[in-house]
Amino acid sequence: MKVCVIGGGSTYTPELVEGLLSRRDALDLGEIHLVDTDPSRLAILGPLAQRMCDRAGSGARVEWGTDRGAGIVGATFVVSQMRVGGMAARERDEQLGREFGLIGQETVGVGGFANALRTIPVALDIASDIERLAPDATLLNFTNPAGLVTEALCRHTDVTTIGLCNVPWTIKARVARSLRVDAASVEFDYVGLNHLSWVRGVTVDGVDRTDEVLAGLRAHVADRDADGEPGWTPEAIDALGAIPNSYLRYYYEPEAWIRHQAVHPTRASQVMDIEEALLAQYADPVLSEKPAGLSERGGAYYSEAAAALMADIASDARTVHVLNTPNRGMIPGLPGDVVVEVSVHVEGDRLEPIHVAALRPDVDALVRTVKDFELLTVQAAVDGDEDAAIRALVTNPLGPPISDAPAVWARLKEVNKGWLGTLG
Repeated sequence: MKVCVIGGGSTYTPELVEGLLSRRDALDLGEIHLVDTDPSRLAILGPLAQRMCDRAGSGARVEWGTDRGAGIVGATFVVSQMRVGGMAARERDEQLGREFGLIGQETVGVGGFANALRTIPVALDIASDIERLAPDATLLNFTNPAGLVTEALCRHTDVTTIGLCNVPWTIKARVARSLRVDAASVEFDYVGLNHLSWVRGVTVDGVDRTDEVLAGLRAHVADRDADGEPGWTPEAIDALGAIPNSYLRYYYEPEAWIRHQAVHPTRASQVMDIEEALLAQYADPVLSEKPAGLSERGGAYYSEAAAALMADIASDARTVHVLNTPNRGMIPGLPGDVVVEVSVHVEGDRLEPIHVAALRPDVDALVRTVKDFELLTVQAAVDGDEDAAIRALVTNPLGPPISDAPAVWARLKEVNKGWLGTLG
């Protein structure tokens, strides 16, 4: 099997390689092909990945280069983990929100909007290459904003596309630790969109443990450090009645986050320092495993989510994964063609829906509003429609007031000039 990694120069790559190697038998792994627009990064990550393969005795070979077609041709899986514009673009995204008194973040609000407009045209080009060079391949999209990019791919291409995020895997691992059970025995009633999701129910070997988990979460947040990032309160957990995705804090506590970011550096600036140190470690010709310092980068369990899904598809393991995929009636009341984040039965290369109860009215209202924003963003990116872009900004719950929207849009275009496809 050949696995192509778009964005192979990412500092996440050693974690993905580790995950693939741990499942090399199920994957019958023969080749990992790293593709990136930055040859200097590939010159570091490619040799490290090969040393990891050699150390594991896998027999798998690693290829790398800037030729995307060479990476895609013959691939069974194409993993997208790219960042269009690099970390410098993420810094601009975060600063854009701060400049207008809004939340500055890479996947939500105006920053996520800018990220999507840069990324969707490139993602669609990649899908076109897959259709031409590896029509039977499955595209696993980790590229942020993952749900929004997956929406565009599912809506405008014929490539088999599955969106992935490490957050559901992380929540499951933490719940399993709190209950002192194996994560494989835990199942979720998981609903929402990427970075906008709720775990409404938890069962362990078929036994409902939801109340126990929520009681533990309530106690945990009561003990949190009040000097840290804005977090949940016991009262908030009671009101939600669910385990919230951590990104929901931006929607439920926007003013607290705006105050917090006013006195803290951007996450992008921190990550740039972390990545500089990681790349220096990766360049060590003796290093042949993922270094411990990668945990500071964030994205825990990324490799587990990606590699486990690939292995389960390849071996027809018939397991359940939380994925970003068209709704197809899984969440009642939402259109069947919109991408949602839910638990899905994976049966070989087929995704079989697990139907759940309808969303509570307050959750439904937020999900529908954010989905409308996503659909307008896809329209803007695909059609070059500036009117749709302005409407998307105003529709986003974390966007600007309508009177500021033209100024935000003008500034977004200015700092992203040349990166926005037909939008400029």
